[in-house]
Amino acid sequence: MKNVLITGFEPFGGERVNPSWEVVKQLNDLQLSGVRVVAHQLPCAFGEALTSLNAAIDATQPVLVLAIGQAGGRADITIERVAINVDDARIADNLGQQPVDQPIVPDGPVAYFTRLPIKAMVQGIREAGIPASVSQTAGTYVCNHVMYGLLHRLHQQDNEVKGGFIHIPYLPEQAVNHPGSPSMSAQSVLIALEVAISVALQIEHDLHISGGATH
Repeated sequence: MKNVLITGFEPFGGERVNPSWEVVKQLNDLQLSGVRVVAHQLPCAFGEALTSLNAAIDATQPVLVLAIGQAGGRADITIERVAINVDDARIADNLGQQPVDQPIVPDGPVAYFTRLPIKAMVQGIREAGIPASVSQTAGTYVCNHVMYGLLHRLHQQDNEVKGGFIHIPYLPEQAVNHPGSPSMSAQSVLIALEVAISVALQIEHDLHISGGATH
């Protein structure tokens, strides 16, 4: 049976949990659309996160890689369009590293576009009754670091493996400590990720519909 690799992060920034791992770990060993889902936790650390991701890819030989991360302050499931070749950390990672204006891959391309049918995925998640949108920025922290590193590897291998990144909101138990911040239940995120996997596996050519932003 073919594998799908899905990753979440350990907690960071003073949080006790990371919603990405709290949900992703529930998908481990799930059989969905004829594949087996393998969940893997990444450290929230520049460099170490990519080392861990690459080891998991080597071990599972997946047909699809979905990296999931926390985006506190966002209100919906946001599927990232692009990763840029820069680490510029507002806060230190879990190893105390805080790179500023550093390339992820020296002499690498400025950016990579996702290998996911992002608009079809957004539509599928919305049809499941869960808010979702295309995001035009994955930030410049460890999430973007992982997305760029993943896409760089897939580009270098020149294969048909699909891959990309999805950001999710705080869980309600986190949002209570961030007054005014939106949240989403773990169950809703779980359903959204199951839909995202199914659509990503089935759709080869993305929908030609608007997913842009004015700012």
